[in-house]
This record gives sequence, structure tokens and C-alpha cells, in this order.
Amino acid sequence: MKKSSKYKSKFEADFADTLKQNKIVFTYETLEINYEIPCCYKPDFILNNFIVETKGYFSPEDRRKHLIIAKARPELDIRFCFQNSKTKLTKAKGSLTYGQWCDRHGFLYADKIIPSDWYDDTGKNKSSEKKN
Repeated sequence: MKKSSKYKSKFEADFADTLKQNKIVFTYETLEINYEIPCCYKPDFILNNFIVETKGYFSPEDRRKHLIIAKARPELDIRFCFQNSKTKLTKAKGSLTYGQWCDRHGFLYADKIIPSDWYDDTGKNKSSEKKN
């Protein structure tokens, strides 16, 4: 029996064929269920008006987490201090650097130490240019 190509794996296709053979009515991936995974974020450093997250390695999981936090808690001013903001996210040609990722997503960042003008920052200008 020929398998349908709409399934993501041979196992799913075989399972669907078994349902069909047994004349069981079904649909495939027609329902979307939104869910949230409750998590707790513990910032590295909390200054008067903003948070500084220090990163040597900026993992895909950390990037995803920070985008979710920024969306869920837009009032938080989270900034990054990288060991090297010119590090590429991946080895792929044309990959963004850590700094370019921050620019793309509206996060301020610095390298190794934070700039002195951050100490006086009121935290109200989250969209200002990067400072490094």
C-alpha cells in the first residue's frame, strides 16, 4: 500500500494507514493547541533601572528565552554584556553576530564591561543605539 506524503514520518504514515484500514475516521494536524511552559528567569545582574545579562556563549535556548521574556515583560530593560559581541551565532556563512542579533531585536549590548553612561541611564530609552 502506498504511503501518503503528508505525514512527517514513516511511523505516522503507517499509523494513519492502520486507522484507514480499520475504517476509523480521523484528521491529521488540524487542531492547534497553544500552551505556555511556566519558567522562572533569574537575571545575572540587577542595576538600578535595568538588568545586565552576561554571556560568553549565547545559546539558541537563551536567545529564545530572551525573546519570550521581552514579549511577556516589555517593561523590563534587559541588556547584554558579551565576552565578544562579534561572535557568530552559527558557523553558517552570513550568520548574525551576537551584537547583530541584539540590534535586530532591540537589546542594548556591550563587550566585556558596560559603558559608564549606562550607570546614569534612567532605563526609559530602551530603543537607544547600542553602547559598546
